[in-house]
Amino acid sequence: METGAIPLADVDGEFDLQATVESGQSYLWDRADGGMYDELNVHGGEEWYETVVPPLSGVTDERAVVRVRQTDGLLEWESTTDAVPILTHLLRLDDDLDAILEATPDDPLLERAYAAYPGMRLVRDPPFACLVSFICSAQMRVSRIHGMQLALAREFGDVVEMDGQAYHAFPTPEQLAARTEAELRELKLGYRAPYVQRTAEMVADGEAHPDEALGMAYEDARESLTRFVGVGDKVADCVLLFSLGYLEAVPLDTWIRTAIADYYPDCEQGGYATTSRAIREAFGGDYAGYTQTYVFHYLRAGRE
Repeated sequence: METGAIPLADVDGEFDLQATVESGQSYLWDRADGGMYDELNVHGGEEWYETVVPPLSGVTDERAVVRVRQTDGLLEWESTTDAVPILTHLLRLDDDLDAILEATPDDPLLERAYAAYPGMRLVRDPPFACLVSFICSAQMRVSRIHGMQLALAREFGDVVEMDGQAYHAFPTPEQLAARTEAELRELKLGYRAPYVQRTAEMVADGEAHPDEALGMAYEDARESLTRFVGVGDKVADCVLLFSLGYLEAVPLDTWIRTAIADYYPDCEQGGYATTSRAIREAFGGDYAGYTQTYVFHYLRAGRE
């Protein structure tokens, strides 16, 4: 096991680990104390979080167990390898959050949301696991979505050991493709089970991969992801924003549609694509996805 710490003074802008990983963006981390997603209004905690990271192009060639916590101006970590490049990638420590804040429109709701959770960043999850997570997200509370991903890892993923402790990796496309719909339904995936199984087959067989959206114009990338079974525009936007780095993406979920109805009624244009364009402009364009995530967490936590 390797250990280390990242001084947060070296990061451009503030950082809040708990708000970042428990704000409904990612379902691939777990909290060592078992309290993940137990509360809504989360920020500023010092708990340990852990995940198993697959090989990531340009980041790590090997699968790694990573544990991290924030305390006293540091991100302390334990890992089977050097975790600095992995954490920098997954938690977007390379974003200049100060510049992103400066680019945010002057708007009372946005100012309140950013002020409530200083240092919350977007995540950059592994693409396949992110895709499956949000296929499972339809009509589900975040705690249920998280529980599904833990169950998939526990039942069908590999066991990876670190310092005598066993951790469960999220299943590979091949591992999920080999499962039956009935087996997935036993994990409470319900009607999402065939979507997950067929999507895993598409990736395992080389028919399609979420990475293929990289480099496309934003709306073309969203269309590319809707090839996967069970993926509509909202799920595609989630994958673009929380995995593939399209920071302009604004998933039109329940909370953002509530924000549109209550604060930005002129942005309601009827269709998904036209409403998405309007709210992206209201949220600041290039970094609209950051604004979306703050507003989502702020409204979902009942801060307004």
